Amino acid sequence: MNDAEWAVVRDLLPVPGWLSGRGGRPEGYCHRQMIDAVRYLVDNGIKWRAMPADFPPWPRVYAFFARWRDTGLVTELHDRLREAVRAGEGRSAEPSAGVVDSQSVKADATVTFGSRGFDAGKKINGRKRHLLTDTLGLLLAVLVTPASVTDRGGARSLLAAAAGRFRRLARVWADGGYTGHLTDWTSQHLGLVLDIVRRSEDVRGSSRPFPAAGSSNGPLRGFCAAAAWSGTTNAAPTRAKPSSAGR
Repeated sequence: MNDAEWAVVRDLLPVPGWLSGRGGRPEGYCHRQMIDAVRYLVDNGIKWRAMPADFPPWPRVYAFFARWRDTGLVTELHDRLREAVRAGEGRSAEPSAGVVDSQSVKADATVTFGSRGFDAGKKINGRKRHLLTDTLGLLLAVLVTPASVTDRGGARSLLAAAAGRFRRLARVWADGGYTGHLTDWTSQHLGLVLDIVRRSEDVRGSSRPFPAAGSSNGPLRGFCAAAAWSGTTNAAPTRAKPSSAGR
């Protein structure tokens, strides 16, 4: 990361125990080196064992990431960055509206059959990411399932987790793949309005229910996206427990 990004991130990171007088052995590598290594892996889609020699040894990098992931520090860092980006855009820390969508991706041959499935609509054998973002495109929650799980099925668990975490969340936009009983279910059980945005016959490309927002928070946005993606790409498949990552 460049110096501008590091200046933003540094104060959000936990202070190592040996630096704060809590004891413990000094770490062999600084946090900036470790975060750079994780960002490189996420950006290039490489395996842990393919970590270039310019970075610390991959077992050390993986242990660093796994410790932060398991203790919730990756999520906490992402949440703080997202809130800072939203503040820079003049928004409140918590979102009042969001967008739900999904993405099916092919699974590597090493992915077990129990955690993969076939998306008949997109003809993809692999996994599916169910995503909820705010209206700035910043990640609120993600659920990774076999690709065979329907958009509506994944959205039910995803929205239930998000509604319990983001108290201001009141409205969510979705495309035509989420039509059906889900709209009534979200209203009755979660108190959310699920708006279905239908694609016009004479419109090509992606349909957006709101205009794209410009941003002057380049370093914040870039690092926030990387932190979110690291949690998404390294998430274990599940059917019931989305990992949150918030308009």
